[in-house]
Amino acid sequence: MRIDISITEQSLAAALKRFWEVSGQKIDLIASEYDPGKGSPVFTTNGKYGSRGWTEWTEGFQYGAMFLQFDATGEDRYLQLGKSETIARMATHVSHVGVHDHGFNNLSCYGNWLRLIAEKRFDAPQAERDFCELALKVSGATQASRWSATHEGGGYIYSFNGPHSLFVDTIRSCRILMVAHRLGHVLMGENDSPINLLGRAMEHIKSTAKYNIYYGEGRDRYDEWGRTAHESVFNVNDGRYRCPNAQQGFSGFTTWTRGLAWAMVGFAEELEFLDTLDESEFATAGEKEGIVQICLKGARATCDWFIENTPSDGVPYWDGGAPHLHRLGEWRNRTSDPYNDWEPIDSSAAAIGAQGLLRLGRYLGLDTDDGKRYWQAGLTSLKHLLEEPYLSEDPSHQGLLLHSIYHQPNGWDNTPDQSKIPCGESSMWGDYHIREVALYLQRIINGDPYYTFFGCLS
Repeated sequence: MRIDISITEQSLAAALKRFWEVSGQKIDLIASEYDPGKGSPVFTTNGKYGSRGWTEWTEGFQYGAMFLQFDATGEDRYLQLGKSETIARMATHVSHVGVHDHGFNNLSCYGNWLRLIAEKRFDAPQAERDFCELALKVSGATQASRWSATHEGGGYIYSFNGPHSLFVDTIRSCRILMVAHRLGHVLMGENDSPINLLGRAMEHIKSTAKYNIYYGEGRDRYDEWGRTAHESVFNVNDGRYRCPNAQQGFSGFTTWTRGLAWAMVGFAEELEFLDTLDESEFATAGEKEGIVQICLKGARATCDWFIENTPSDGVPYWDGGAPHLHRLGEWRNRTSDPYNDWEPIDSSAAAIGAQGLLRLGRYLGLDTDDGKRYWQAGLTSLKHLLEEPYLSEDPSHQGLLLHSIYHQPNGWDNTPDQSKIPCGESSMWGDYHIREVALYLQRIINGDPYYTFFGCLS
């Protein structure tokens, strides 16, 4: 990508104001038109949200968006809608033992709700705080119970594919364990054995960094700095690592860009969280610093790969090794083209990744060369997502961020008439995460408290 050093936070203020106007229109449109009896809204077809029965991981984004809209605009009706929908619809997600997505679903709604209470953005009785805290405690423990041990003595939260499967996505979802830990919760195992949730989250981070992220150190013939594997496969009989794999990417030896983006923001957020912890919370002396260095290496590697392998405007194609990318010529040196004939763009990867770039830049310090580089890269991606062809201005289209991709290998995404590839559609995670990064930057512009997933713990 071509990092634009001329962009400032203030230069995006007008675009953010317009963004929240459009965002509110989309929330209202879905609320008035979508039938929740069809299941959780996942992605659009011809501009209308529909469901896809793979796993239930997107409903929390729908209601979380309402809390973000209230946060950004102060419009109380979005707060009330977020509360009522979360109460009515999200209880089963809190105790869902079949998914690895608790840090997506439940932090997006219960977590943002509790954060707004902690920030005293509205008057809330103690019972309302207790309600959210209990949901997050149970969610964190439920997520932590999906545990597979590795041969080396560590372990990981396994994906919905089963105990053999470590997804790179879960590097961000494991945040829920950290929140539950800070709320004073533990997972109780056999014979009343307490399981430390922070320890389990740290082990998951270490496993993801070791097995799903590549550092150009010769693990295989395709090893390069920042490459990610969507899935790492283990032998569950002895916990030994077997091979990389991909579910939604092109292959285990290419980089699925949304998985990359989850790692970018996951590592960066965890660095911020680690700064709040005392060394005494870790099992051994020096463990905190070791985890910090693992997260920092992972964040740098994945953010560097994104910068080096994304079109000039900072909006990537769906996989860095997609089989027809070569037909686009020097695609890294041109702006992204969602209407090309060969490979789809995934704007949701840009929305997620931009937040990772911004957070890493700020963590390293905007007075440093590296910090400024990552920060400006994040602003570059966000700037282009806030304008055509990515911001959805069509009042009849329920989506907010256009040209998002769900599952290219399975062919789930809509290919419009007269087009050769999927384009023009939105996803619930893309819409949520463009709102999240927009809120992140807006709060910085306004001098509001810094937005974190653990802000609910204040």
